Amino acid sequence: MNNTVENKGPAMQRESITELVGQLATNAAAVFHDEIELVIQGIHEKVKVVRSGVLTVATGAIISFAALMSFCAAVIIGLTSYMTPVIAALVTGAALAFIGVGIAFIGYKKLKKSITIKNSASTLKEDKV
Repeated sequence: MNNTVENKGPAMQRESITELVGQLATNAAAVFHDEIELVIQGIHEKVKVVRSGVLTVATGAIISFAALMSFCAAVIIGLTSYMTPVIAALVTGAALAFIGVGIAFIGYKKLKKSITIKNSASTLKEDKV
């Protein structure tokens, strides 16, 4: 007959709880590690997409720049029927410089405004504290 009696005293429960806590810690660490791997994999995928987009934009910018230079040459050639080639080139260059400085100035004002707003927001946060 079976004379062994299962001993489920406090010592056995402590071992079981200790084992469960150990398993919980191991499983939590594994889940945390897996989540970090997923985040890293997601970041790598995003970097590939961004890199592809940047290369596409750069290629488009280079082609657009070549088109702009061709357009400038056409404008200069067209103006040579009204003035000397040197003056036509200077007029075209001056017009492009004026447009470029205007666009840069608009961008500078927008940038300065956005920086001023961010500084004001951070100042307000510091004042609250």
